[in-house]
Amino acid sequence: MRVARINGEFVINPTFEQMKEADMDIMVGASADNIMMVEGEMKEVSEQDMIGALKAAMAAIKPMCELQTELSKELGTDVKREYCHEVNDEELRQQMNTELYPKAYDVTKQALEKQARQEAFDKILADFQEAYDAAHTDLSEDELEEKHAEMERYYHDVMRDAMRRCILDEGIRLDGRKTDEIRPIWCEVSPLPMPHGSAIFTRGETQSLSTCTLGTKMDEKLVDDVLERGYQRFLLHYNFPPFCTGEAKAQRGVGRREIGHGHLAWRGLKGQIPEDFPYTVRLVSQILESNGSSSMATVCAGTLALMDAGVPMKKPVSGIAMGLIKNPGEEKYAVLSDILGDEDHLGDMDFKTTGTKDGLTATQMDIKCDGLSFEILEKALMQAKAGREHILKCLTDTIAEPRAELKPQVPRIVQIEIPKEFIGAVIGPGGKIIQQMQEDTGATITIDEADGVGKVQVSAPNKDAIDAALGKIKAIVAIPEVGEVYEGTVRSIMPYGCFVEIMPGKDGLLHISEIDWKRLETVEEAGIKEGDKLKVKLMEIDPKTGKYKLSHRVLLEKPEGYVERERRPRPERGDRGDRRPRGDRRPRGEQRHNEE
Repeated sequence: MRVARINGEFVINPTFEQMKEADMDIMVGASADNIMMVEGEMKEVSEQDMIGALKAAMAAIKPMCELQTELSKELGTDVKREYCHEVNDEELRQQMNTELYPKAYDVTKQALEKQARQEAFDKILADFQEAYDAAHTDLSEDELEEKHAEMERYYHDVMRDAMRRCILDEGIRLDGRKTDEIRPIWCEVSPLPMPHGSAIFTRGETQSLSTCTLGTKMDEKLVDDVLERGYQRFLLHYNFPPFCTGEAKAQRGVGRREIGHGHLAWRGLKGQIPEDFPYTVRLVSQILESNGSSSMATVCAGTLALMDAGVPMKKPVSGIAMGLIKNPGEEKYAVLSDILGDEDHLGDMDFKTTGTKDGLTATQMDIKCDGLSFEILEKALMQAKAGREHILKCLTDTIAEPRAELKPQVPRIVQIEIPKEFIGAVIGPGGKIIQQMQEDTGATITIDEADGVGKVQVSAPNKDAIDAALGKIKAIVAIPEVGEVYEGTVRSIMPYGCFVEIMPGKDGLLHISEIDWKRLETVEEAGIKEGDKLKVKLMEIDPKTGKYKLSHRVLLEKPEGYVERERRPRPERGDRGDRRPRGDRRPRGEQRHNEE
């Protein structure tokens, strides 16, 4: 069942429109009695709100389960069938349990490190197999190989029982910790000199090296699937190379595990990236060592790397993985904080939560037992909250808040808005103008239309390139003002003056009489030629045609004793006394004859 909280109310299976207003989005799988799986994201909700959503899901799931039970009874298939394809030697199983359980229990209590513990467990099995082979010389090599395979299965159960009883009966975990104790944490920011942000986060034997790279709008990720088409500005990659668990094998493509763990960490962090942050953010987590909770280490290392890069996160985020030990039919159980890899493998639950100091941001849970009651779930959530707060303090002790200044190697980005009608003018036909601006300045320019305006983003390695690009853009979208002085470029020479481009795409006429205070017969007398830079003042904008009238001479000092040449007023039509009336029109030759 999908559950969302919209305006404080839980909604089962919400619509896409409703989801836009939701502050909680989780998927729940459950039986009629117990929760089996949870996954989702939230906007800093409390643990009690989370439990409320799970109860709402259970209320909707229970009738569906009951319906399935009724249908199965009608078909006569309500009896649960069991099937086992294995051939088992119960005598051998009992022998191994009797002889190896005390030894495995002793190793469990020694609180050894991961590698030493594994070697100790392996030696117990190897010694038993060697003794068995010596006592059964009558068996063939193939028969011994089959017995060894059976022994490995039985020994797995022995180790599992030893680990679980040690925790339930004595409260001692594999590494010697208490059930609610967090492993030692060590972290550092800026371990690498060149990335825009970097951090190392180490918790016990799990370590993540994360790097943050800030890019432009051109680096956004296009998401184009059946239900969604859009762009993502925050990307997270989780890499789990074989060497992090001591293995030597081929490094192949990204698998289901890497995708799932990376997506969980992405969900936990993405809500804390400000929407108005102009950069595209790419976070890469390299797991250098793993012994449980590597996805939560990614969240913690990612938080540090983001703050080291100067990303103004709303709040830092930490994450923790919780475990559970509960045997069927037994009331006693133990909730484990910050689980090891073996506690995940041999335990009953892997419950991951991420959050800020004010609430949960993401969660993922899967269990191996028959179900999880609300009592255990609430205990696990509250214990996880205490663990997250402890880890969060370690993060903020390392770097208290995002860096105020970006590092020198980060490209600078400036955003401005322009009127919608000028978008085409900035881009130009076929992108000619914007491409030329990028070539001239070395900046990267992108334009999007949103909310009825053009949103322009300019990025470049240095401030000079950004200023140059912004100057060109502002010149295109600016509206010339009467009385302002502009440095224009002479575009063409005419007998009556020249045309000067005062802004990109905006030319005005500089009449020959407005070039200088002295009378000029030709424009060339003033030494003006095409391509020259010339300061001019905008004197007038024709209200009908929108043409610009320019003057250069008003910027020059007026000569002493200069008298403005008197211009003869143009006579009105019909008031020209020396001309004949329109009706007295004779052939041109006769007119000349009479005048002679």
